[in-house]
Amino acid sequence: MPRPKKCRRVCCDPEHSVFKPQGVPLDELEIVDLDLDELEALRLADLDGLPQKDAAARMEISQPTFSRILATGRNKVAICLTQGRALRMKKNGSGLIRSGDDSPCPSKSKGRS
Repeated sequence: MPRPKKCRRVCCDPEHSVFKPQGVPLDELEIVDLDLDELEALRLADLDGLPQKDAAARMEISQPTFSRILATGRNKVAICLTQGRALRMKKNGSGLIRSGDDSPCPSKSKGRS
């Protein structure tokens, strides 16, 4: 059984949920889902230009985990751009907490005491 996902802190809340090629109806396109933690990793590394170590600290995860999330997000974006697919940002996800929210992660509140 896989280990439970560690909680990840995210700041971004996308204004738009889908990006797609112009002129093609969404129902005719294959959709690729971009998780919110992947979007946050892209924002921190590529938009804000943070080193991976600093970006990982902001998300409260390890640098190797951040690197894997970033690579997965970049791969999904590249697939959509080169193969004409729609990119959908998933707004909800377990194990995600919004920046500024001091409540404990749902996965941390269960289990051990």
